[in-house]
Amino acid sequence: MERPHTPPPLDIPAGYRIADWTVKGLIGSGSWGSVHAAERTVDGASAAVKLLRTDLLTPGQRATLEELTRQEVRFSKEADHPNLVRTHAVVTLRDAARPDLDGVTALVMDRAERSLQDLVAAGRPGTPLPNAVLVLAGVAAGLAHMHAHGWVHADLKPANILLGARDAVWLADFGLTVELEGTHAYIPPIGSLDHVPPEWWSERTGVRGTTVRRTADIWAFGVVAHQVLTGGLHPFPGGTARARALAAQAYANGSTPLRLDDSLDAQWRKLIAECLAPDHASRAALDAAELARRVRALHAGTRPRSLLRHPAVLSAACVTLAGAVTALALALPPERNGTAQEPKAPATNRAAAGAVPADSDVPVTLRQTITDAAKRCTEEEVTPALLAAMLKAESGFDAKASRPATDEHGIAMWTPAVFRAWAVDGDGDGRKDHMSPPDAIATMAVFACWLDQRFKQSGLRENLPALIAAGYRTSDKAVIETGGVPKQVQPHVDEVLANLSAYTR
Repeated sequence: MERPHTPPPLDIPAGYRIADWTVKGLIGSGSWGSVHAAERTVDGASAAVKLLRTDLLTPGQRATLEELTRQEVRFSKEADHPNLVRTHAVVTLRDAARPDLDGVTALVMDRAERSLQDLVAAGRPGTPLPNAVLVLAGVAAGLAHMHAHGWVHADLKPANILLGARDAVWLADFGLTVELEGTHAYIPPIGSLDHVPPEWWSERTGVRGTTVRRTADIWAFGVVAHQVLTGGLHPFPGGTARARALAAQAYANGSTPLRLDDSLDAQWRKLIAECLAPDHASRAALDAAELARRVRALHAGTRPRSLLRHPAVLSAACVTLAGAVTALALALPPERNGTAQEPKAPATNRAAAGAVPADSDVPVTLRQTITDAAKRCTEEEVTPALLAAMLKAESGFDAKASRPATDEHGIAMWTPAVFRAWAVDGDGDGRKDHMSPPDAIATMAVFACWLDQRFKQSGLRENLPALIAAGYRTSDKAVIETGGVPKQVQPHVDEVLANLSAYTR
């Protein structure tokens, strides 16, 4: 299960004292607490104070939180490495005048400038994040140190990788970090669904929790590396964490191949493919020490620029131990030729084959939006031409189109409730609006990608563009139960296919 819904942050005024530290202001809030900027009273040294609240938790959740806090504190005290964030103090607040604070646990930690999640959220598909390889070298070094000392992070993801001054890279959030008992350990059944390995789903929770091994961190590193090197693209398609987890399981059980983004160079493609080996035994061939060595070798040829001065970042955002998104990237995506293939396989010219023709009736103002949206998916069927064919059949490219009788609106004819479940911010303005063509088209691409994976997993592989168009108009369930295009949407699918034929002639 995913962590509980995020509670509102605690209301702590600037100037509030916590032991030797003075709170300066809220940085962000997360699953079980909030993070505040602070300074040490005696010398002004900066820090971040992580407050773990318990007032909105059930007794079971409270017990879990207390255990995770103990784990985090114990690990932080034992860990000593430049790529692991440090906890300087642990304080239980006692304030009779503030019942909401009385008993709250405060962790005083290194203060970062932002989390890697900030950069991932601001990334442009196909464009590496600022100092991508430097960041990955720091992450790999931190993992190697943890594994060498018998620990597994167990929750590696961009939100738990912090970036500080002077290009510091820290692994953080050790609430799920566990000490190995031989080859494996156990953790509570929580975590980030789209960063856990496929076996997490088959080795479900027992009396002691969910089994976790070092190879879980190796898998998570592969996912993170793909995101960092491709401007935030996850290696498995889907509009939600659960959908991406489903796609990873389909790959692991052999239903679909591994398709890494075509912007990756050969050496990184090979390394990420090894990290994402479909089972624990295959993944065990690559340990964290060897991983760190290979990443260092790849980093040796790069010339890093400051993470905090990179021109693609609009502002120096505040710390985000809790994952607040505060930076935007301005770098434009490079030209990307070919579809992502199996590791070591040569890329084919997908961009040319599926591009929107220059002499088509697709509005010029929409062509780049459609092309960028298609880049969110590595399935060869989801091309700019297919998206354009679907959009023409849905709305005739009319951004104000509407079918009130069925509650469908906008250029992609989204039902608002369905859109919210898959919504993607296609234009980077911080909003997700079904009436915004960039948002609606990007979300269409993500949903089409998921449908593609879903049908392949179900054994439906013939005429996938038709199945995707049918699934978009009805549902994946309707297509799978029919074993093809449902009769009631055949005319609509025929229209999409006619459009696609015109765009790919």
